[in-house]
Amino acid sequence: MDNDSGVTVLRETLRSLISESSSGTRLPSVRLLQEQHRVSPNSIQRVLSEFAAEGLVDVRPGAGSFVAAPPAPRVPADTSWQESVLGSRIPPELSRTLDLWRTPGSDVIRLKGGYLDEELVPTTALNAAMSRALKRSNSWGRYPLEGSPELRRWFASEIDGIHASEVIVTAGGQSALSIAIRALVRPGEPVIVESPTYTGTVAIARSHGADVIPVPMDERGIRTDLLADAIARTGSRLLVVQPAFSNPSGVTLSHSRRDDILELAHKHSMFVIEDDYARYLGIDRTPPPPLTSRDPNGHIVHIRSLSKPVGPGMRVAALCARGPALARLRAAKTLDDFYVSGPVQEAAVEFLNSPAWTRHNRHVGRALGERRDALVGALRRLIPQVEIPAIPHGGMHLWVRLPAGFDDRDVAAAGSAEGVLVGEGAPWFPSESDHSHLRLTFGETPVPMIHEAVTRLARVIG
Repeated sequence: MDNDSGVTVLRETLRSLISESSSGTRLPSVRLLQEQHRVSPNSIQRVLSEFAAEGLVDVRPGAGSFVAAPPAPRVPADTSWQESVLGSRIPPELSRTLDLWRTPGSDVIRLKGGYLDEELVPTTALNAAMSRALKRSNSWGRYPLEGSPELRRWFASEIDGIHASEVIVTAGGQSALSIAIRALVRPGEPVIVESPTYTGTVAIARSHGADVIPVPMDERGIRTDLLADAIARTGSRLLVVQPAFSNPSGVTLSHSRRDDILELAHKHSMFVIEDDYARYLGIDRTPPPPLTSRDPNGHIVHIRSLSKPVGPGMRVAALCARGPALARLRAAKTLDDFYVSGPVQEAAVEFLNSPAWTRHNRHVGRALGERRDALVGALRRLIPQVEIPAIPHGGMHLWVRLPAGFDDRDVAAAGSAEGVLVGEGAPWFPSESDHSHLRLTFGETPVPMIHEAVTRLARVIG
């Protein structure tokens, strides 16, 4: 076994020799370096590979290793021409979605995000599932466009009213949303969405040239009285809803309004995209069965994602439909990719059919409940003037209304200066809102840090 100090001395000696030598100078042979530093040939090759990656060494098989020539100075690029070609900037709702991926400094607490805390991701079980999946002889082979038959059967067993033949496996819920909207709407046509709603839905619809029509929500979900008016006024043939633990409001669609949506869809020959992203993020209440369970005629296009309840690396979702729409969705998917990576699909099958999946669901539900209660309790103690319209029974977000006179953008900026990140409310509304809100994410933050985050936020709103 090599002595670590010997490898360190070798690295330092070679770096000094390289810096003192001119380009093209041949370095000592592996045999000579082995004799001088008492390290293995593999360690020498590893050090030389490190220097080659840095551009310091030129390794020539069969000839030896040589000091590399310094890189030619890089001529500054002039990309100003792109401004006029690209036109107007990225839509603000897409910019806000991208902002969720930024990593803050270590001293900053996040009450902003969209995925589970890394502590809640079942890493050990997923690694074991991937190891088993890689042993399958066909995991690196060609897969059906619709996805792994085993994975499609699992989704069908979970989604009421859906058969495995009606499932298409996609690379996450975002991909499924994009495929569905692109397939079901022509440029310029109206798409009705909840207000507030997921910023990604609005960004996708507008990027496909659709006209986004917002319909307000209350504590029972989208207001179907206003929805009926919007359908009659715009002639829209597509509605996008999040029926369980809606993002950002946390609201679950009531039974009566589910009835209304199904009736309106049938009456007006509409498609309804049911984005069931949070089905497995229940805390103290199981959401009602999906709309698909009462839709024999193909009005509901159902999306069920694993990325939120399992982890962001599990880029797997089900896109479900029946009739000619299924063929249209299948064709639209081929424009993005042919199929989700085989090993990822096989790992999903292994994990979902193991006891670890059930244990993980129970663990996540308990943890989200503790974090939700900690956030609600801290807000009520430290910032009682903030209104909480509804306590979510699942999901990972709390939607709050700021007191009169406070602007969400100003609060978010001031909070960042205090070392706490919060989500501005305005981007979640497709049009203007007459009140300022914040979306506070508790799914990514442990309980002790939640208390500290609200303490910092109180210095801004207090």
